[in-house]
Amino acid sequence: MKGKDLLSISDLSGDDIRLLISDAVDTKARGWLSLLDGKVLGLIFEKPSLRTRLSFEIAMRQLGGQTVYLSPAEVGLGERESVPDVARVLSRYVDAIAARTFSHQTLEILASYSGVPVINALSDLEHPCQALADLLTIYEKKGELDGLTLAFVGDGNNVAHSLLLAASLTGVNFRIASPADYAVQEEILYRAKEYAAASGAEIFCTEEPHLAVSGADIVYTDAWMSMGQEAEAQERRAIFANYQVNGELLSLAKEDAIIMHPLPAHRGEEVTEDILDSPQSVVFDQAENRMHLQKALLAQILGGLEIPLAGYR
Repeated sequence: MKGKDLLSISDLSGDDIRLLISDAVDTKARGWLSLLDGKVLGLIFEKPSLRTRLSFEIAMRQLGGQTVYLSPAEVGLGERESVPDVARVLSRYVDAIAARTFSHQTLEILASYSGVPVINALSDLEHPCQALADLLTIYEKKGELDGLTLAFVGDGNNVAHSLLLAASLTGVNFRIASPADYAVQEEILYRAKEYAAASGAEIFCTEEPHLAVSGADIVYTDAWMSMGQEAEAQERRAIFANYQVNGELLSLAKEDAIIMHPLPAHRGEEVTEDILDSPQSVVFDQAENRMHLQKALLAQILGGLEIPLAGYR
């Protein structure tokens, strides 16, 4: 992975993902390292962020590197300055770029003109770093990935896209329940089915939450609306009203099922407060693991991390 972009989960193989999980387990146990001394990560964010920005900044610091954060007002991608020019200038200063953009196309243009690796820190199409941290969390809680069943309830959004692809590559069965007009994109689904055919994973799409959750090992949900969709809030609440993860729905999953949410959560909407704060919830482990997985990712991309496979088997 050294020197490569990560714009999509499809930029990785199943073995790549397993190696990242193994490295993340190891670096998590070892704490602060000096693998990236002298390296600088540029952060370009078009959207506000808590976990994504903080996890990248702390990850680089714990690896001995540094970050430079560039806010929307400072850069103005495509407005104050063209995306190609921003990419070419930044490439002269930093060793890698993590970009959080509204449009995935902006990310692709940035990568095509950049002379250094570009990491997708969230776009409207995918959120690969979130999905990778989620698989790390599942592995920690369940001790395996292959053969588990993950049920995603809600909007077929960027998080769902990356999770679907990552699960299909690693042998995790993926079920998703979404309203008819809010399903995952056909192109993503087609790609995932190709991966699943090779890994043995099963994919099931439905409009019925109870069918997705029944017997699941992991129940996953996300906000019904993302940044930029505020005008649709009232309409989306009505459409997704029957897609709330609550005690009744969770009772259909396995007794030891874990609850996942990438945060921020709208408590009382996509998930009830008692479920989000229950012993089955691992949402704050997910948040922490963003940093640990990104440490492994940054070390791989910027240095070619060589750590024995002590974690994942």
